[in-house]
Amino acid sequence: MDRSSDLLPIIGRFAPSPTGALHTGSLATAVGSWLMAKSAGGHWLLRIDDLDTPRQVPGMVDDILATLESFGLTWDGEIAWQSRNGDAYREAFEALAEEGAIYPCCCSRREIALAASAPHPEDDAIPYPGTCRQGMREGGVIRSWRTRVPDEQLCFDDLRKGRVCQNLFRSYGDLALRRADGVFTYQLAVVVDDFLTGVTQVVRGDDLLPSTLRQIHLQQMLNYPRPQYCHLPLVTGPGGAKLSKRDNLVSHRLGSFRGRDGALLMAVLRFLGQDPPKGLAGAGCGEILQWGVENFGAQRIPEAGGELVLQ
Repeated sequence: MDRSSDLLPIIGRFAPSPTGALHTGSLATAVGSWLMAKSAGGHWLLRIDDLDTPRQVPGMVDDILATLESFGLTWDGEIAWQSRNGDAYREAFEALAEEGAIYPCCCSRREIALAASAPHPEDDAIPYPGTCRQGMREGGVIRSWRTRVPDEQLCFDDLRKGRVCQNLFRSYGDLALRRADGVFTYQLAVVVDDFLTGVTQVVRGDDLLPSTLRQIHLQQMLNYPRPQYCHLPLVTGPGGAKLSKRDNLVSHRLGSFRGRDGALLMAVLRFLGQDPPKGLAGAGCGEILQWGVENFGAQRIPEAGGELVLQ
């Protein structure tokens, strides 16, 4: 049974990483999550996912904020920062350790890749074969701490894709939660982040769907409530290629769509299966978003993604 937050007020969020400028795919996700929260009378929070310090680009946070504001995508409350949540990650990790759910692992990524017999999942995570589950080899040096995953099916109901099920043990093996250098992994950090801010609805791209059941498993272990999930179709480049951090930028400073914010916002609405009237052409972003709030229908979001086309 889903331990979901269906009856709670909608609190959505957008969580960009300052490793590059926003592109049309990021914009589609931001608009989709903003409209789903606002059309339900909810709140939309902004979090900066800045744990990956070496890959951050100086000045990119300011650019992301200015870009969102230029499209009228204002957020509620103060901005949250992953880098300020270290104590909360540590508390969650220690709570799992006290339950005996965590063990040290000495396996390197190369060793795991050589031992893995299952194909890599869509997000390129290498399935962990459980080498250290019963104890590390003699003389092994701790490289990470993992949590045990049961060999059973886990399911959730996605607002767009319907029922999604997976056996995490067979697809991923026991999950890494912390590296030897003390850095907590993305999966644990995101689960704690959403809990801290009371997020009840997570709207994001299809590329993050493989992470969802891993995060739901951690929510269950930590006794956190489960948000609603909705995974949006991906904006692609020509021929269905995935957009990179350099493609189709909508950056406040660097993008190629400056001066066409309204037209791009209309294109995003069409991409998300909405049908904004032609009379909105030439309108400002605020007016276009207001139409979206009053008319948005999640059931119209299409099954497949594709290129985002301006008219």
